[in-house]
Amino acid sequence: MEKAAFTLTNYQFEKVNIDLTQHTSNDLLLDFDPKGAYINQESVYELTFVVTIFVQGQTAPFVLVQCKGWFNFENLSSYEAIPDYFYRNAIAILFPYVRAYVSLVTTQANVPGVIIPTLNLSGLEGSLKNNTTQK
Repeated sequence: MEKAAFTLTNYQFEKVNIDLTQHTSNDLLLDFDPKGAYINQESVYELTFVVTIFVQGQTAPFVLVQCKGWFNFENLSSYEAIPDYFYRNAIAILFPYVRAYVSLVTTQANVPGVIIPTLNLSGLEGSLKNNTTQK
Protein backbone atom coordinates (compact mmCIF):
# COMPACT_ATOMS: atom_id res chain seq x y z
CA MET A 1 0.00 0.00 0.00
CA GLU A 2 1.35 3.40 -1.00
CA LYS A 3 1.43 6.27 1.44
CA ALA A 4 -1.16 8.98 0.89
CA ALA A 5 0.43 12.10 -0.55
CA PHE A 6 -1.23 15.49 -0.26
CA THR A 7 -0.69 18.96 -1.70
CA LEU A 8 -2.01 22.38 -0.75
CA THR A 9 -3.73 23.47 -3.96
CA ASN A 10 -5.31 26.74 -2.88
CA TYR A 11 -6.14 28.92 0.10
CA GLN A 12 -8.14 32.05 0.77
CA PHE A 13 -8.97 34.36 3.63
CA GLU A 14 -12.73 34.13 4.05
CA LYS A 15 -13.09 36.42 7.03
CA VAL A 16 -10.74 39.07 8.42
CA ASN A 17 -11.54 41.42 11.27
CA ILE A 18 -8.78 43.59 12.72
CA ASP A 19 -9.66 46.32 15.22
CA LEU A 20 -6.40 48.07 16.02
CA THR A 21 -8.14 50.39 18.50
CA GLN A 22 -8.33 47.33 20.78
CA HIS A 23 -4.60 46.58 20.43
CA THR A 24 -3.64 48.28 23.68
CA SER A 25 -0.87 45.96 24.83
CA ASN A 26 1.68 43.50 23.49
CA ASP A 27 0.58 40.86 26.03
CA LEU A 28 -1.32 38.76 23.53
CA LEU A 29 -3.29 35.55 23.78
CA LEU A 30 -3.91 33.42 20.71
CA ASP A 31 -6.73 30.97 20.13
CA PHE A 32 -6.98 28.45 17.30
CA ASP A 33 -10.04 26.67 15.96
CA PRO A 34 -9.35 24.14 13.18
CA LYS A 35 -12.14 22.32 11.35
CA GLY A 36 -12.10 20.16 8.27
CA ALA A 37 -14.27 18.47 5.70
CA TYR A 38 -13.21 15.63 3.43
CA ILE A 39 -14.92 15.55 0.03
CA ASN A 40 -14.95 11.86 -0.88
CA GLN A 41 -15.62 12.14 -4.62
CA GLU A 42 -12.77 14.56 -5.22
CA SER A 43 -10.24 13.32 -2.62
CA VAL A 44 -10.07 16.91 -1.39
CA TYR A 45 -9.77 18.07 2.21
CA GLU A 46 -11.02 21.56 3.16
CA LEU A 47 -9.27 22.93 6.22
CA THR A 48 -10.90 25.93 7.89
CA PHE A 49 -8.49 27.53 10.33
CA VAL A 50 -9.67 30.37 12.58
CA VAL A 51 -7.09 32.38 14.51
CA THR A 52 -8.18 34.91 17.11
CA ILE A 53 -5.86 37.25 19.00
CA PHE A 54 -6.80 38.88 22.28
CA VAL A 55 -5.05 41.41 24.47
CA GLN A 56 -4.56 39.81 27.87
CA GLY A 57 -7.46 40.75 30.14
CA GLN A 58 -9.89 41.59 27.33
CA THR A 59 -12.74 39.34 26.26
CA ALA A 60 -13.18 40.52 22.68
CA PRO A 61 -10.50 39.66 20.13
CA PHE A 62 -8.85 42.45 18.18
CA VAL A 63 -7.87 40.06 15.37
CA LEU A 64 -10.02 37.32 13.90
CA VAL A 65 -8.86 35.59 10.72
CA GLN A 66 -10.61 32.68 9.04
CA CYS A 67 -8.50 31.01 6.39
CA LYS A 68 -9.55 28.05 4.27
CA GLY A 69 -7.08 25.76 2.53
CA TRP A 70 -7.75 22.95 0.07
CA PHE A 71 -5.56 19.87 0.00
CA ASN A 72 -5.65 17.27 -2.77
CA PHE A 73 -4.82 13.68 -1.93
CA GLU A 74 -3.18 11.05 -4.10
CA ASN A 75 -3.45 7.35 -3.29
CA LEU A 76 -6.21 7.78 -0.72
CA SER A 77 -8.90 5.14 -0.79
CA SER A 78 -11.33 6.64 1.75
CA TYR A 79 -11.87 9.16 4.54
CA GLU A 80 -10.79 6.55 7.07
CA ALA A 81 -7.45 6.22 5.28
CA ILE A 82 -6.41 9.83 5.97
CA PRO A 83 -3.10 9.39 7.82
CA ASP A 84 -2.72 10.92 11.27
CA TYR A 85 0.30 12.95 10.16
CA PHE A 86 -1.92 14.85 7.71
CA TYR A 87 -3.84 16.62 10.47
CA ARG A 88 -0.66 17.92 12.10
CA ASN A 89 1.05 18.86 8.84
CA ALA A 90 -1.95 20.54 7.19
CA ILE A 91 -2.13 23.07 10.01
CA ALA A 92 1.64 23.59 9.88
CA ILE A 93 1.41 24.26 6.13
CA LEU A 94 -1.45 26.78 6.38
CA PHE A 95 -0.34 28.65 9.53
CA PRO A 96 2.55 30.63 7.92
CA TYR A 97 0.10 32.16 5.44
CA VAL A 98 -2.05 33.39 8.34
CA ARG A 99 0.99 34.75 10.19
CA ALA A 100 2.24 36.60 7.12
CA TYR A 101 -1.19 38.03 6.31
CA VAL A 102 -1.74 39.45 9.81
CA SER A 103 1.77 40.94 9.82
CA LEU A 104 1.35 42.45 6.36
CA VAL A 105 -2.04 44.03 7.02
CA THR A 106 -1.11 45.48 10.40
CA THR A 107 2.25 46.90 9.30
CA GLN A 108 0.61 48.48 6.23
CA ALA A 109 -1.77 50.30 8.60
CA ASN A 110 1.15 52.51 9.71
CA VAL A 111 1.02 51.20 13.27
CA PRO A 112 3.35 48.78 15.05
CA GLY A 113 2.66 45.48 13.34
CA VAL A 114 1.17 42.44 15.00
CA ILE A 115 3.75 39.71 14.63
CA ILE A 116 2.45 36.24 15.44
CA PRO A 117 5.38 34.14 16.61
CA THR A 118 6.38 30.86 15.03
CA LEU A 119 4.52 28.22 17.00
CA ASN A 120 4.43 24.46 17.22
CA LEU A 121 0.76 23.70 16.59
CA SER A 122 1.05 19.91 16.65
CA GLY A 123 -1.20 19.95 19.72
CA LEU A 124 -4.10 20.89 17.42
CA GLU A 125 -3.88 17.59 15.56
CA GLY A 126 -6.49 15.88 17.75
CA SER A 127 -8.84 18.85 17.62
CA LEU A 128 -8.74 18.93 13.82
CA LYS A 129 -9.22 15.19 13.55
CA ASN A 130 -12.23 15.32 15.90
CA ASN A 131 -13.70 18.29 14.01
CA THR A 132 -13.49 16.70 10.56
CA THR A 133 -16.59 15.67 8.65
CA GLN A 134 -17.25 14.01 5.31
CA LYS A 135 -19.08 15.55 2.36
